[in-house]
Amino acid sequence: MGGDRIMGDEARTTTCAIAGGGPAGLMLGLLLARAGVDVTVIEKHGDFLRDFRGDTIHPSTLEVIYELGLEEAFLKLPHTRAPKLSAEIGGQTITMADFSRLPVRNRFIAFMPQWDFLDFLSKEAARYPNFHLMMATKVVDVIFRNGRVSGLRLERDGVRFDLAATLVVAADGRHSVVREKAGLAVESFGTPSEVVWMKLSKQTGDPAETMGHAGPRQGFVLIDRGDYWQCGFIVRRGTFAEIRAGDLEAFRDMVRAVSPLPASRMAEIAGWEDVSLLQVRIDRLKQWWKPGLLAIGDAAHAMSPIGGVGVNLAIQDAVAAGNLLARPLKEGRLTDQHLAAVEKRRLFPTRATQRLQLMMRSSRRKDQADDERRKGPPAFIRGIARFPLLAHLAGRLMGLGFRMEHVRLR
Repeated sequence: MGGDRIMGDEARTTTCAIAGGGPAGLMLGLLLARAGVDVTVIEKHGDFLRDFRGDTIHPSTLEVIYELGLEEAFLKLPHTRAPKLSAEIGGQTITMADFSRLPVRNRFIAFMPQWDFLDFLSKEAARYPNFHLMMATKVVDVIFRNGRVSGLRLERDGVRFDLAATLVVAADGRHSVVREKAGLAVESFGTPSEVVWMKLSKQTGDPAETMGHAGPRQGFVLIDRGDYWQCGFIVRRGTFAEIRAGDLEAFRDMVRAVSPLPASRMAEIAGWEDVSLLQVRIDRLKQWWKPGLLAIGDAAHAMSPIGGVGVNLAIQDAVAAGNLLARPLKEGRLTDQHLAAVEKRRLFPTRATQRLQLMMRSSRRKDQADDERRKGPPAFIRGIARFPLLAHLAGRLMGLGFRMEHVRLR
């Protein structure tokens, strides 16, 4: 990985300090390093091995990988492919999103463990001597000087030190320390919800593809991981804390009621340590930047996991930021107008995606409020079932988003 040059006796300084070694942070780090900018990515964990992260690589991201000249190497990594996404309605499987007509090279979603994706990005970025990656390093605070952000206060192995930077990028997720310390205001939308993730074995006779289940009490997702299923159970009644305070077998029964897998498979949930809670909320910064600081990805806009679009929106943010900021950073002429331009370009697709997610959640709540309609799937699923051509539209919105970004030539 990139050298830890700035941790030695030399000045602890960099042109761009990126907080967060997730998809947005590492992609932006790669793009800036490729353009000749000195860039340092700070990641609080010692490795990328964390479970139940957003592992969907959408066609828009695959196109970015191709434009970087990395497609062949990337597609050699272990992954499964979904040329369409399906849902089960009353025992019948329908296509929810079809990617077959997208105007890109790779017309499928790749399901790949995020640690493999991040490791790939970090190794490619490390080919550039001006890329640096600090692992196991926490952001403690944001440094202000003369009314603008001028760096980060960091901690590693119990030792605190400052890193000066021309630009600080907050790419440290929906619980961003940087945006909190910098005082960026957040606006929340809708009602928070919860998804419980778990692993279940994959066996003969299981569904043939990645799918959602929309049965009488829909709320279960299967993601094919090759030799096992990653399963998401949407908590629709009460909270997971209430569920966990009860009996484990009662929880297994709740999952059995919505899962298309055999009921006996739920015995694999041996204890509460076998499940992981994801708290879902939709929010957005009122302004994504301050002088010397820009937020991208989940740090700028937390998404619902519906459609798995969060990671890919973050990648698109990184590409837009790389295109608009690389030259000003390299030439030492970065201004607030450059940061505002990134927000302006990415605000429409963010708003449109969040609005669509809120509409989908709203339709589910309306269904739940009506005893008769609650017995069926959400309204948007019924619409796709009735008009199959809508699956291609859904595939375009999910696969490419409302505004697809392309890597600018150096």
